[in-house]
Amino acid sequence: MATLDDITALLGEPRFHWSDPAPWDRLEQELGVRFPADFREIADAYGPILINGQVSLDHPGHATRNLGETIKEEIGFWLEEDADQENIPSRAGALPGELLPVATGSQGETVFLRVPESPSEPWAVGVHEWDSFSFVLHEKPFGDWLLAYLKNEDATMYSSESEPGRPFYEPTK
Repeated sequence: MATLDDITALLGEPRFHWSDPAPWDRLEQELGVRFPADFREIADAYGPILINGQVSLDHPGHATRNLGETIKEEIGFWLEEDADQENIPSRAGALPGELLPVATGSQGETVFLRVPESPSEPWAVGVHEWDSFSFVLHEKPFGDWLLAYLKNEDATMYSSESEPGRPFYEPTK
């Protein structure tokens, strides 16, 4: 499993360093789901960021780039836009088996966490790409998917905008 150190080795030192669990606790209570530890750790370290000018990831404790608000808006969009599940294989939401939208891409991609059907099942990452109407499920934790993205090993979110050999990020406001 990828660690925060693996991500930091590619992205550089994080600047957000959020340590208060209260926003996560509120969001998890509201959605009825506990986010995977690696996802929380990465979001807490980097906060709301834009990676390679492409992937936007918010944080539940940020006033204007609030992950909870982003998730609720995205779930609403997917429930309305894809009611017949023609674009994603499961319903958008936070219940077991549903797809929880947690990040977006500059080319219209949506990054989902698939909520496990049971506590013993692992989380997975799914990426929907609007240009091709494709959905790819990656049977790996978020940290492993992000590391693959940063290394240009994820064809669904190929990082064509990164500097040669060096991913980058910028905090978002």
